[in-house]
Amino acid sequence: MRSKSRIVKVFVLGFLCFFFLSGCGMLFSNELIVNRYADALLTKNNELQFRFRINNEILDGDQLYKVKVSIHDDRLAAAIGKREIVYGEDQVLNGEYLEVKGKSEKYIFMDPIPLKEDLHIDELKSMIEQDQAVSIEVFNNEEVFGRVFLTNFSSEL
Repeated sequence: MRSKSRIVKVFVLGFLCFFFLSGCGMLFSNELIVNRYADALLTKNNELQFRFRINNEILDGDQLYKVKVSIHDDRLAAAIGKREIVYGEDQVLNGEYLEVKGKSEKYIFMDPIPLKEDLHIDELKSMIEQDQAVSIEVFNNEEVFGRVFLTNFSSEL
């Protein structure tokens, strides 16, 4: 009898894992934010620019969305002067949202942000590539379509 109970528990656990990996995993898929094309660039003027590519094919054709960059590292947030930056609030479409229509992929280059505090290049690289200091989220007022940590860093210096 205990053996059947154990099999049922393993089956239910396996089903839940499958559900989260297949169904819910799609909701927060890296495929929406093409990670190999997402990076933080340190410019020669000591500014940090976030750049990434959104795969519009995953979103519905009439979808409107915003992109939020969240800074999770305290030192990086202090250097930037913000904890989050939302692209789509005042840049496009009457100051509110980005549209899915058009190309299958949309490149987003956020305005460079001057660093208020100097951080060493190696320190910035480590924060971003290893410490999960920055995340990108695609959302609207109803739901989050995708979220991923930014793991690429480049520098013009």
